[in-house]
Amino acid sequence: MSRFSEMLTRGAERVRSASGWRRWFMAFAAGLGSATALAPLYLLPMMAVGLTVLVLLIDGAAAKEKPKRSAFVAGWFWGFGYFLAGVYWMALSFFVQADQFAWMAPFAVTGMPAFLALFTGAAAACCAAFPRTGWARILFFTGVFAAVEYARGHILTGLPWNLTGQVFAGGAVGSQTAAWYGAYGLSLVAIFLAAAPAAGLEARENAKPLSGFMVMFGGAALLFAAGALRLALPEPQGDARQLVRIVQPNIPQREKIQWSYWAKNFERQMEHSRGAVPPDARLFIIWPENGAPLLNESPSALEFLSEDLPEKSVLIAGTVRREQSEDGEERWYNSIAVVEQDEGRRRITGHYDKHHLVPIGEYLPFYDVLKRIGVASLTPYQDRGFFSGRGPETLSAGGASFSPMICYEAIFPGASYSKGDRPDWLVVVTNDAWFGDSSGPRQHLDMARLRAVETGLPMARSANTGVSALIDAKGRILARIPLYEAGRIDAPLPPKLPQTLYDRVGDWPFLLFVLIFLILPFQRKLLATA
Repeated sequence: MSRFSEMLTRGAERVRSASGWRRWFMAFAAGLGSATALAPLYLLPMMAVGLTVLVLLIDGAAAKEKPKRSAFVAGWFWGFGYFLAGVYWMALSFFVQADQFAWMAPFAVTGMPAFLALFTGAAAACCAAFPRTGWARILFFTGVFAAVEYARGHILTGLPWNLTGQVFAGGAVGSQTAAWYGAYGLSLVAIFLAAAPAAGLEARENAKPLSGFMVMFGGAALLFAAGALRLALPEPQGDARQLVRIVQPNIPQREKIQWSYWAKNFERQMEHSRGAVPPDARLFIIWPENGAPLLNESPSALEFLSEDLPEKSVLIAGTVRREQSEDGEERWYNSIAVVEQDEGRRRITGHYDKHHLVPIGEYLPFYDVLKRIGVASLTPYQDRGFFSGRGPETLSAGGASFSPMICYEAIFPGASYSKGDRPDWLVVVTNDAWFGDSSGPRQHLDMARLRAVETGLPMARSANTGVSALIDAKGRILARIPLYEAGRIDAPLPPKLPQTLYDRVGDWPFLLFVLIFLILPFQRKLLATA
């Protein structure tokens, strides 16, 4: 055995045998380090270090008095570190209206990671409940961990933020296979590759410490080779006459939510929207989330748009609208308005209401109960927040169809548009100014890129303070505006690709692979001693 192999073996034994606070700190540090594999650092090897350590800690739980409990606690501390580093920025939103909500920040920065860590704790406990050996334990760990991530993306409205597969979303090459099995499938691959080194670090005499590393590097090479091959395939030609103008006004969040600044904010966006286009072109101008509040109630704003926007252009603007229900209740919606030219004047020809709302941020679950203790939604429009729309939609304007998503909606795999009504492109409007110059807006962009890969559709993304981007149907960023810079992107709309496998069948390939990974470890002829 080489000196390096001996070092790996000794290190693995120290991890397995750790106890007490050292064991929990080791799990916490491994989770914390794993988060650095995501945006903005993309230290991919750290995910392998983190998951390998977690597998070894689960191995070590077998020697404890209560193995399942010990594994759960190790998994929980791992998840707490991972989500603390991954979603800490959520707490920054409570300081925008600090006089009302700053007291909630400590609960958010610790409470959300503590809750999400229950999922990784459950996965670790499940692995300890059905201990396997050799490569069987890596397959079972992968299947369980991937299944738990899928559950996290669906339970209680779901939060598939920072799925393991997102480590590959920082570049187009590594994310291409998501077109076959989606973001959850990409996560399954990432989990297996990252945990593979633990296969050779088992406590047995004939262990081969480097075998798992060889599988990890070989599998990663295949993943990137497949991605490079797909990127090299020929693509259809786009229509050069269809142009997009993506506006990033860079409005401070405190001004964004104050009614007295609405007119000033409107003009900031108009500054980046003016400008002639070729006479035979069709221009789509995109404004960020809540770029034109109550636009449907402002004839003067529509008149201003009629005078200043380029001829024959279509404005797709984030807005807020309200309506009266049948029982007289005033309902507010986080929406997108489509504004087109009709006989020389601008009018709203369509709208979309956000259907997947952010709990607490946009609506208040258990409103009647929470209101009694003084908890309100962060939205400035109503204490109870917004009402949800009907669901994903496909709209038509300017001779093309598009499916809109507002902010948080772009993080959900397989929900980009209404099934059976595939559009020509995707539009995402968002406002990440709530979260400052943190990792949050950068992670948000990576998830949007995966939606383009999954669907084979180009995407135009307008973000108030960034990152705004034009993304092609393979997830490549063709143009972007950095965080906290005002500007616009003018470019031809990229072509869409033929419907992807994932777009046709959804998560079924992923679920089939999870089932295989969960069943194979219990087959006697599997290479349990490999």
